[in-house]
Amino acid sequence: MPSQRRNFVLTASLLLTLACFAAFAFNKKKEKNASDPSQMDDSRRALHALQRLTFGPRPGDAERVAAMGVDKWIDLQLHPEKIDDSAVNARLSGFRTLGMETREIVENFPPQQLIKAVAEGKKPMPSDPVKRAVYQAQIEKLEEKRERKQDAAPQTTASTTPPAAGSPTQDQGAVDNSTGSDSAETSKPSVKDEQASKRREDRLYADLKAQELLDLPPDERMKQVLQLSPEAQRALSLSLKGQRGDDFTMGMNPKQKETLQALNNPQQVVGDELMQAKLLRAIYSERQFDEVMTDFWFNHFNVYLGKGADRYLVTSYERDVIRPHALGKFEDLLVATAKSPAMLFYLDNWLSVGPDSDVARGVSKNPYPRRRRGRFPPPPPRQAKGNGKRKNGLNENYGRELMELHTLGVNAGYTQNDVTEVARVLTGWTIDQPQKGGGFKFEERMHEPGTKIVLGHKIKEHGEKEGTEVLHLLAHHPSTAHFICGKLATRFVSDDPAPALVEEMAQTFLKKDGDIREVLKTMFHSPNFWGADTYRAKLKTPLEFVVSAVRAIGADVSDAAPLARQLNTLGMPLYGMQPPTGYSMKSDAWVNSSALLGRMNFSVALMAGRIKGVQADGDRLAGSASPNATDKVEPDPKQALARLESSLLAGDISKQTHDAIVKEIENPTGSSQATSRKNDKMPASSTGTIAGLLLGSPEFQRR
Repeated sequence: MPSQRRNFVLTASLLLTLACFAAFAFNKKKEKNASDPSQMDDSRRALHALQRLTFGPRPGDAERVAAMGVDKWIDLQLHPEKIDDSAVNARLSGFRTLGMETREIVENFPPQQLIKAVAEGKKPMPSDPVKRAVYQAQIEKLEEKRERKQDAAPQTTASTTPPAAGSPTQDQGAVDNSTGSDSAETSKPSVKDEQASKRREDRLYADLKAQELLDLPPDERMKQVLQLSPEAQRALSLSLKGQRGDDFTMGMNPKQKETLQALNNPQQVVGDELMQAKLLRAIYSERQFDEVMTDFWFNHFNVYLGKGADRYLVTSYERDVIRPHALGKFEDLLVATAKSPAMLFYLDNWLSVGPDSDVARGVSKNPYPRRRRGRFPPPPPRQAKGNGKRKNGLNENYGRELMELHTLGVNAGYTQNDVTEVARVLTGWTIDQPQKGGGFKFEERMHEPGTKIVLGHKIKEHGEKEGTEVLHLLAHHPSTAHFICGKLATRFVSDDPAPALVEEMAQTFLKKDGDIREVLKTMFHSPNFWGADTYRAKLKTPLEFVVSAVRAIGADVSDAAPLARQLNTLGMPLYGMQPPTGYSMKSDAWVNSSALLGRMNFSVALMAGRIKGVQADGDRLAGSASPNATDKVEPDPKQALARLESSLLAGDISKQTHDAIVKEIENPTGSSQATSRKNDKMPASSTGTIAGLLLGSPEFQRR
């Protein structure tokens, strides 16, 4: 039976993947040639609004929105402060880092630089026993790494020439061989072997200790963990994986759970909580449009989580910079991102030094009094200028991306000189002690003096205010209005939005002082948004696909980390886009055979219960489960298919997709076995399998 199920899933997956290609090609051609101005009927308006303004409808959402009125529902979503979101906040309460200031995150989940400082006595060991356990475990890990490095280094000897025959050394060797002493020496274990043996013993002890501690109450369990040696604590932390980890942490408070994970990798705690929170908000928040816009702006002002100090800075960046401004004024959002330590660090502006600044001219003997050797990041890069006598550290990374990606767009007519001038304006916009999680700071000594010319506008020397003036200029530029509105229309309407729609939105942008909410209202009131050709015309990104699948089946997510790992497999790791461009919102970036088959595999695994931390019930979704949980109801596959097509796709399924699934229902293992198994139906758990195939269908992958 397992092989039969695998054959069924493989055959259907391949068929539906081919159907995906056919459907995407057809829809792309249809969009290109579409000239039908007709609007979608009322029955689809609620579903269309949910597909575009949320991460996908849940069971019953379309009916609720229709009953409220689509326009009223949209207006409510545009004012998230009016929506009670206490349920999702309760789910996030266990992630303490989400509410911590960056300095507090660094202190509780120390980076390697801080661990080294404590190990070398430059910083005091924390007095709190929980924090101390994390630091001690990381110091032990650091020492272990050093020992391995020393063991791997080539060993040198005083001489490689063998002793001459008859020499005292050779004679002594003969005596030793005769007595067996030389043999005894070579049989002694090396230091490396002893260390490996010690680690094996630690792991064995950790396994036994974990089993022993499971019988204790949670508080006593944690108390015993803190009494272990640092080596044993790390070994125990490494052993707590899968179900054992779940059992061991059951009943513990958030701080205790975080500590156990931090004993092995404190930085990972910060990233894991950030990713899980993003997924849980996307799945469960009632403020769906606010979540969609937060995701949109984070992608627009992209910051890569994997770059140095940004591992700690991104939490505050999303919470304090992106989310509060997602539906406000664009200029406020632009200034907030420009002053964000996460952005300053990511695009290196915090290191940018004016060529004629006090720092570059050496006015101060120690221009970086807070930076000491061994702490990250390194001093600003210095490049030769002119005849090489004068050096500077001007960094144009942020200035270039500010104009090309954040505001004007690539074809806005600015020049390389404009980029350089913007970079000069923003020298001195830096970070106060980034290694400690410091905030924005304007450092006058790094700032380039003199007048600058940006886009033909004279920027007089005025310190920090020069940067504010340039940001204001860029935020209100007509090219910025068109570029931003074009991206919004691409995200919410079409991969190739109508120029008239973009122009209408841009005019609102300029008239309303960059008010994002007003721009969105213009878009939602446009006939272009409600055109019949826009219905299910946008391909979901992997994030939208995964979250919409979980929402569509009403699954319960107790652990979102496995879903985050699925996104890695599908090519869209959360906060993991290294270039500043962010992830593409267009279909072409995500349509290929491997990606589509990966989505199908995820869908089938989701409904088969193979995604840990996610519980789904295919029978109940199809309406075939008995109200009495003790009764076993065997669903009819074709009836289940009809119900699931209605609940998951609102009946919007092509004949090609429907026929591919029906064919497998009638002959689940292929035509070669049809004659011998005519009366066979689909394998056990067929309803869940059908639901998985529908979730992987081309129709569900579009919104």
